[in-house]
Parts: sequence; C-alpha cells; structure tokens
Amino acid sequence: MQIHHAAAPVTGANRGLGLVFARALLDRGAKAVYGAARDPSAVTDPGVVPVALDVTDPAQVTVAAARCAGVDLLINNAAAMSASPLIGMDAGDGARSEMEVNYFGTPAMCRAFAPVLARNGGAQVNMLSVVSWFTDPASGSYSASQAAAWAPTNGVRVELRGQGTLVVGVHAGLIDTDMAAHVEAPRAAPSTSPRRRSTRWTPGRRKCSRTPPPGA
Repeated sequence: MQIHHAAAPVTGANRGLGLVFARALLDRGAKAVYGAARDPSAVTDPGVVPVALDVTDPAQVTVAAARCAGVDLLINNAAAMSASPLIGMDAGDGARSEMEVNYFGTPAMCRAFAPVLARNGGAQVNMLSVVSWFTDPASGSYSASQAAAWAPTNGVRVELRGQGTLVVGVHAGLIDTDMAAHVEAPRAAPSTSPRRRSTRWTPGRRKCSRTPPPGA
C-alpha cells in the first residue's frame, strides 16, 4: 500500500491522533484526505476535506462511503473512552457509548467501505489499543470495547482477503490526546504514532512481517 497519491478518509480527524493521521497523509503525498468528524466545522487544516460523520449513525456512514467513493485507504480512528470501571460504573452509560463507537462503529465503516476498496484496491487500518489484550481496572469498560473491536478486525481481515483488501489492526499504547488527558501515566506524543513500525499483512499469506510504514 503506497501512501503517495492515495485517497483516504480518517474518522475522528478533528483532533488528537486522527488529526495527526490526516496531516501525515498529506505530508506523505496523499492526493485526497477526508477528515470525518461529528462536527465537520472542527476540521480546519488546509488540504483536509471536512466530512460530517457519526460512526454510530448508519445513514451518515452510508453517505460518507458514497461521498468518498474514490478512496483506496480507510483509517478507522474514531473512539470513545469513559474511564468507567466495570463494577463502579454509573448505570453503564459510558460502557454503552464506548461499545457503540469502538465496536459497532468500526464494523459499520468496514461494511460500508468494503465495496469501495474492492473496486479501487487498497487497505483499511483499525486503530485499537493495547488494552484489547488486558483489562485496566480503572477503564474496564473501555478495555472491553477494545477487545470487542479486535475480534471483528480479525474477522474482516479474513472476509476481505478474497477481494485483495489489506486489513491492519494497530494496538497503540497510551497516547497524549484529549481522550487520555485524565490518565495518570506516561503518554507518547501523537506525532510519533504514524511513524512507528507496523505489521504488514499480504493477502493470501498467513505470515506477517515487521516493516516500516511507507515514507518512514
């Protein structure tokens, strides 16, 4: 997957890691970058095309896929984090919001853009978290939603193999964004994330290799 001349929508592109992804794509020569956000007026970077998108709204997801019909790279970055423990959470509202965005929203985007990527070729990247693999007691519901998102990422990878679509799950550590501002722990700068080494998966093969991302 070459970033140069690629076209890509980035969900949650109005701030944090999504904004960094959008800027990195432009820096590496992407021909079109769509900044998807619930409030498109918050997407103000030059060269990034604002797109109104709430990944929990099926109608908006469908419209976004139609508007971005020429893309060959999808970055599913939108996420919610309520910092709710599993036992102490208040009526589970935070957990429901996390599952709606982190779990249901990601497969919805995958389904909507699968025909686009089948037609154009390319890849999709699902931003996950290291807490997909373990549970942080202070954010147990977030860990559960990330574990839930990891499962369909693996499933979509297998389902889209036949059409030649590359599917990558990125399990990031703690990043210094607004979403993690309340967490008292060391955090990586968002600008370092798109430059980290990533796992490359080739459709039709079972083995993964560790390679630097294009342009790194």
